[in-house]
Amino acid sequence: AFKQQSFMLLQVAFKMYLGVTPSVSCSSATGNEFSLILDKNPLVDFVEELPAERASLCYCNLLCGVIRGALEMVHLAAEVSFLQDKLKGDAVTETEIIFLRKPEDRKHRRN
Repeated sequence: AFKQQSFMLLQVAFKMYLGVTPSVSCSSATGNEFSLILDKNPLVDFVEELPAERASLCYCNLLCGVIRGALEMVHLAAEVSFLQDKLKGDAVTETEIIFLRKPEDRKHRRN
């Protein structure tokens, strides 16, 4: 149930803020690792071409920080990184999200 809710929230958030809906690909049996795939990435519309001396720059890394920060706001530790980037010549933009612990691992306290 948690995994399905997370996917739905991510899709709604991307649609609200970027105007695109990512597809979700679960890549682990444990359910703690999945990828968000953007066929169209609106952030690349603002970059014509990366300069040769800045070829290692990951312009869309902003998305990783936003996703990680949003997950931290709801107390979910995650590692977020890019697997594919349209600016680097890939067909899609793919972001990998790995939850470092499951939500039920967190101890709940009452004040």
